[in-house]
Amino acid sequence: MKEHSFFLELGFTPRDGNYTQQADIFRREFDRLLWDVVSLSNGVVSSEVLDSGEVFTQYTLNAEMASAYYTGIQIPTDITRAEMNLMGGRAQDRNNWIDQSVYHINQRAIELISALIQFKSNILSNVLACKMFTVNYPLLIDHIMREAKLYLSMVQHLQSGEEFNIESEALEQEAFWNRIMAEHAKFIRGLLDPTENDLFNMANDFGNEFDQLTEEAIAAMDHTIPLDQITEDSLEATRAIRDFKAQGTQGLLECQVKSIIIPLLGDHTLREANHFLRLLKIFSK
Repeated sequence: MKEHSFFLELGFTPRDGNYTQQADIFRREFDRLLWDVVSLSNGVVSSEVLDSGEVFTQYTLNAEMASAYYTGIQIPTDITRAEMNLMGGRAQDRNNWIDQSVYHINQRAIELISALIQFKSNILSNVLACKMFTVNYPLLIDHIMREAKLYLSMVQHLQSGEEFNIESEALEQEAFWNRIMAEHAKFIRGLLDPTENDLFNMANDFGNEFDQLTEEAIAAMDHTIPLDQITEDSLEATRAIRDFKAQGTQGLLECQVKSIIIPLLGDHTLREANHFLRLLKIFSK
């Protein structure tokens, strides 16, 4: 969410400086929230999550520093450094004090995510009504709004005291994240320099492949296609796009890829691919 706010912040024109300021406020608030989460996480968060590459990658720190250099926006890299030093733990090691702290953090998160969703919705409405120009695609704004809504629903579920059983929602999650991967590919395709023909074609192929996987996951909800088949296909495709994003992020940092992609966006999409891979491995068990 903090990076969504950062991407929005970069996209407004000087006329809409008030929106730039509001996005910056959201970014800072999510920085504070994330820092508080990280401060509680050592020895508590599962090793599987920390090792998955969804919290940080080998590129995250450099991507943050490069993006701060390009934009002049101070990104607190100390949060990422702290994440890199976290040790994994077990759920049974929690205590009442941590549970109470998490409850209060979740409550803050619900309020903050809800406000950010409203902000994104307002931006999208203005863009679609030609009342505002931003360099962010309307689809990207809608894309990050859908991610925020999923995040909000998960936190609300946890806050209600119910266990969130990710496996029971496997098909919905696969359809959701396959669509996200398809859109990532299309954003990359659209932000590459026109001379990057090979990368353009690769991104285009990934977009088409994940569009098909999204349709198949939706069809599997009606039991017309076996879930195991969809999951295996999604795993293979997601590993491939993960590698593509990793190579692209490295290329951005080494100034080997011509584009208008801020390096942190490349790493952001890579972490989301790693998150989806972890979910798919759970689904395939």
